Order: sequence, then structure tokens, then C-alpha cells
Amino acid sequence: MKHYDVVVVGGGHAGVEAADAAARMGAATALISLKRDGIGVMSCNPAIGGLGKGHLVREVDAFDGIMARAGDMAGIQYRLLNRRKGPAVQGPRIQADRALYRQAVQTLLSQRQGLDIIEGEAVSFGIEGDRITGVELADGSFLQARAVILTSGTFLNGVIHVGPERSTGGRVGDPASERLAAMLREIAPGRGRLKTGTPPRLDGRTIAWDKLEVQEGDEEPMMLSFLNDRPQVRQIACGITHTNERTHQIVRDNLSLSAMYGGHIEGVGPRYCPSIEDKIVRFSEKDSHQVFLEPEGLNDHTVYPNGISTSLPAHVQEAYVRSIAGLEEVQILQAGYAIEYDYFDPCGLSRGLQVNALKGLFFAGQINGTTGYEEAAAQGILAGMNAVRYARDQSEIVLQRSDSYIGVMVDDLVTRGVTEPYRMFTSRAEYRLTLRVDNADQRLTPLGIELGLVGEDRASAFAEKMARLEAGRAIMSDQGFSPRELEAVGISVSKDGVRRTALEVMAFPDVTRSQIETLVPAASEISAADFLQLHSQSLYAAYEERQRAQVEIMRREEGQIIPAEFDYEMVSGLSNELKLKLQRARPESLAQASRIEGMTPAAIALIHIRIKMLARGRQEASA
Repeated sequence: MKHYDVVVVGGGHAGVEAADAAARMGAATALISLKRDGIGVMSCNPAIGGLGKGHLVREVDAFDGIMARAGDMAGIQYRLLNRRKGPAVQGPRIQADRALYRQAVQTLLSQRQGLDIIEGEAVSFGIEGDRITGVELADGSFLQARAVILTSGTFLNGVIHVGPERSTGGRVGDPASERLAAMLREIAPGRGRLKTGTPPRLDGRTIAWDKLEVQEGDEEPMMLSFLNDRPQVRQIACGITHTNERTHQIVRDNLSLSAMYGGHIEGVGPRYCPSIEDKIVRFSEKDSHQVFLEPEGLNDHTVYPNGISTSLPAHVQEAYVRSIAGLEEVQILQAGYAIEYDYFDPCGLSRGLQVNALKGLFFAGQINGTTGYEEAAAQGILAGMNAVRYARDQSEIVLQRSDSYIGVMVDDLVTRGVTEPYRMFTSRAEYRLTLRVDNADQRLTPLGIELGLVGEDRASAFAEKMARLEAGRAIMSDQGFSPRELEAVGISVSKDGVRRTALEVMAFPDVTRSQIETLVPAASEISAADFLQLHSQSLYAAYEERQRAQVEIMRREEGQIIPAEFDYEMVSGLSNELKLKLQRARPESLAQASRIEGMTPAAIALIHIRIKMLARGRQEASA
């Protein structure tokens, strides 16, 4: 019998981050994967980042995680989404070489001291009372552990659908996890079914690329990791085409053969990433939909047609794909499919992702009802750090909504639960003006250093960056300029007699770097990356002050703890619907309770009054 501090089950994006985080913190860690070669596989789209998702990747990187570094080792096209909008809602995204990404993840893990990788299938947990004690493998061996992190992805009772045909599997070519799923039904409350899907994979050699619109990457790409400043492999272009009325008619004529529309799937799919069937039914007024043709690697002919995921039969897929411009002669290498799997209500988790019903067991990734590599990785790193702290009898780390997108996501999950696969968007974050991709390291790396989660190389690089930014701020704030002096270099301001620093002037529309350097020649010493960071800070300075006040109000509400044993049935005036939601979610504070769907200020006041009454009663009883 082997003994570990932390055992992680599953080698996907959540499991990789969880295992690496635990080992970085000095815990004896094991990562269990069905196949060592399957660790770090990109099961669906070979891309990382995007709107909201890019924020999560940057935050994982700020904690010294793997995803961004591996992404930069495999990035074959970089694009900053929402480039024309403000920095707060921009999102870096890469197209990755699928093979290079998997190789990068495995290489980074192999270099991690204190981490054992074990091939095998987890089939059961050891449990004593209300605590987990380890993991049993299919070969009968047992790994003893203080804490276990389950990152099962789509493998729990996974069923693959292609039209009316169905087969069990966690993804194409890999078996489903059925024995573990059966055990979880007994110990974890709130089981449900969700589904996701993929498009058919195409042979790029049979695509008429000359008929397609070309999408190049950015000329000045933004890296995923704070540690990198340029792409590491050859860059490529993607193609763009569109569906048409003939495509839509083929799909409409065969809707009854779709696994989803034919009634073969009970799980709910992601509303924000609809299949081609969903698009044509829900958006019937549209006569075309965009399709991005994304090469899966520099030495791989496979192309991922982003935008046409499906659960139609293979012959129908071939018909509708070949109706699309540029794809008339295309060969399908692998049919698209839908996959249905078990998840568990995340309201049954703490904000550190520990299962409330079983101490020492943590869930991360799609088992919590989320979708996407980035959401999984972010949960993995949080579960990893908290599993180590649990194993060491230390308090749980909770990330607030005002701290990070990770905090937003976890609070959404444990407070509201899910009715469909959860996907991160910038609109979910009420403090998004301060939660930007450019300052993720400034928000989270100091905490990572304190926790022992950040290695020496990143800690040193972060300290050097902060010193440069401080020096840059000093240069830009050293002198104030009158309206006349600013107009002399072409910067228009109101003639109010107020002197403004170069740092303040940076936030004005259309101010160029050359104008700033004319005012402050020493500004030419500031690097382009640091100048851009200072510009973002200047742009949002006034909003940040306002948000700091809002955060302070929220933190006062967070400070009003709701006792774990609080009985909502005893709160007079609460609707039965709210009582049920509160009993299910078990919010830890008034602020968390306020975010439950349907909650009103009046209901929060009733709960607050009841908490005070109980506290007063306890004081009187002890007097």
C-alpha cells in the first residue's frame, strides 16, 4: 500500500493543474490516469483562451500553473479577442498544436518533484466514517491519501451518441468510468446528466483553401503566460467559411436522426456553444453561420471545423459538411459526436471545492457542471491548493469574487448550482474592470508565493516586473503639465488650469506614446509591455476607486457569517421557494445568500434579523 498526501484522479486539464499544484506545495502527490500518454490531451477544440476564459488562463498562470506555459509551447496562432474594446474585456486566445500541447504538459509534469504518475483505473474510494482515506484501483491496489481530488471529465457513465447509435466511452477510444460512477451515486448527492459535443474532424488536404477567407494571427501577439514574450513555434493561418441554405435544409430534413432531437439524450447541453442542429432550430431566421477551419497541428492534416458540432449520423454529417463552400470534396476523418455524462450538484461543495458530505474529497472540472479546458484548469489549481491545506490541517483558501474570475466561477457554482454546462464570460464578473488579464499576476501571485505555490523563477520574475512598474509610475508621475503645455504636444484638455501628470494623461482618448515621450523623455526607457500595463492602470484608475468602495461593502456582508446549522424554516416571512433554495445551497455568508437566484433585499434582512436574534439568545443564556 502506497501513502500520499494527495491523490488526483484524472489526467485532463483539471487533474493536471491539481496534481502539479499539490506537488509544487511540497505534498507527496499521485496522479492516476487510464493511460500515461492520455495526460494533457485536448479532447475537443485545439484552442485555449477567449473571452472570460483567457482571464482564467492568466489567473492559473499567476499561480504558476501549467496551462499557459504549455499553451505558449504549442501556440500556432495568437489572437486577442475584443481588441477594439477596453482591456478589461479583452481575452487572449491561441490555436494550439494538439500534439505539442500534450507533449508540453507531460514534459512539465515529468519535471515536477514529488509527483508520481500511475497508470490505472480508479474504481472506488476508501472511506472511514465521514472521511476519505484513499483510492482503490481496478487491479486491486490501494493508494492511501489524506485528500483525494476527482477530475473525471466526461468519463462518469459516459455515453457517446452518433445519430441513433450509442456506445459507452469517456471520449472516442477511451472507456467510461462505470464502477466509480456507481459508487459516487451512493456517497455524493445531486447527480445529474449533462452533454457536450464535437464536430467532425476533416482532412485538410481535401479542403479547397483557395476558396476560403483567410484569418491570420495578430502581428503583435499577447502570450498566455506572463513568463513569455514571443511565440515559440511556427505560426499559421486559419480559414473561414459559412453554412448556407442547402446546409440548413439537410440538417432540418434529418433532425429526427439527431441524438438530441431524436430523444436519445437526457442531458442538457451548453447553450452558449450550440450544435449545428441547435443553431438551425433556434436561429431559424439566419441563412448562414460562420465556420472556422482550425488546423490541429503543424504536422497534422486534421482540421477542426469550429461551429458545426453535431450528433447527427455520419452519412448526414458528410452531406451537410460537403454543402459548405470550400468543403465540397472534403474527407471526414472522424465523425462528430455528442457525449453524455454524470455531474454532481456543485451546491454540495465548499468554496474550496471540498465535498461537504465527505471530508477530504474534492471535485474539479466537468464533474461540477462546467464546460471548457480553462474552467477545468482553474478549478483544478484551487482544488490542488486546498487539498494540500486539508492534508496539513490548515484552513481553506477561498477566492472572492472581487479577487479573481476563479472566485466568480466557484461562487456561482456553489451558490447557484447549474442547469446547463457553466461557461465563463466577462459579463459574469461584476468587478471586471479591475479583474483584467494584464493584472492577474498582481492580484494573485503574491498569494501564490505566500502559499508556497509559486516557484523561485516566477517569484523572481514577478518581483522584477513590479520594480519596473513602480519605476515607470514614478517617471510618469514626477511632473505635472498645464493645459497649455499639453496642447503644445497635441493633447486637447479643458482649460481649467489643472496640472496633470503624464500617467493621468495616458488615459485620455487618442494620446500616443510619442506625445508622452515628448512630455517625459525618460518614458522612452519603459518597455512596451510595461507601458501598456501602466496605460491600463491609468485608464481604469477612477473606476478602481469606485469598485474598491463596492468591494468593501461586499466584504462587510461576507463578514456576516450564516451559522452552518442555521434553520431557514424558522425564518418567518421567507417564501417556501427561497427556503428550499437556501437549504440546498447552504450559503456561508449573507453576501453569498444574496446571489442566490430570486433572493431579495427584504429576504436578506429577514435572515440577518434571525441570525442576530439567535446570537442574542445565546448571549443571554450564557450570562
